[in-house]
Amino acid sequence: MTLEIHSASDFTIAEVISDITILENAEDGLDLMGNLYYQGYDKVIFHAKNITPEFFDLKTGLAGEVLQKFSTYRMRLAIVGDFSVYSSKSLRDFIYESNQGRQVNFVSTVSEAVAALSRP
Repeated sequence: MTLEIHSASDFTIAEVISDITILENAEDGLDLMGNLYYQGYDKVIFHAKNITPEFFDLKTGLAGEVLQKFSTYRMRLAIVGDFSVYSSKSLRDFIYESNQGRQVNFVSTVSEAVAALSRP
């Protein structure tokens, strides 16, 4: 796992780059968040390909559990991926509602992620 750093205005955004799944359970999310926060980041980009598929099955509760932790600790998150591959209406609604706010955004590209995390 490496970090790609994106500078925007007066802050930096950490993009987590990995060839393996980095988020398989809520503890992984909390560990990643803690490590990134300790390094001085409060805005982070994950790639959907590095997140277990169970995250995108809302019935498991994993997405809610992980994203609640990010929200509680006020670490903004953008998840980059092709979410059209998921047919769940509840997931589509969840993504739509998340994208209306600023805490968690689901986007298609890294540049969209940086733009979303740059909004005040």
